[in-house]
Amino acid sequence: MLFSAAVTPASEILTGVLAEVIKKAPLSPEKVALAWRLAVGPAVGKATTVTLDGQGVLHVRATTPAWIAAVRKSTSLIHHRMNDLLGEGTVKTVRFDSGRT
Repeated sequence: MLFSAAVTPASEILTGVLAEVIKKAPLSPEKVALAWRLAVGPAVGKATTVTLDGQGVLHVRATTPAWIAAVRKSTSLIHHRMNDLLGEGTVKTVRFDSGRT
């Protein structure tokens, strides 16, 4: 008997589980920083810092203008990922601040 089973990669399951755990934790600068690193990956996470203000504005700073330009290209995707991790509507807009981390 031939049998076919759909296999879901562990990374997909872990990402979803991690997102649910993060959403339930209280909002803090550390939680925002963790969500940021998960949303953008290790290279961008290392070259940038973020803060989330009380109005839902995510402020992004980078070590160089080139990193800001690279991140800016993916703003829509990053915005979506951050809200998936922090809770829908937590990040209302993304602002790129001049200056370095």
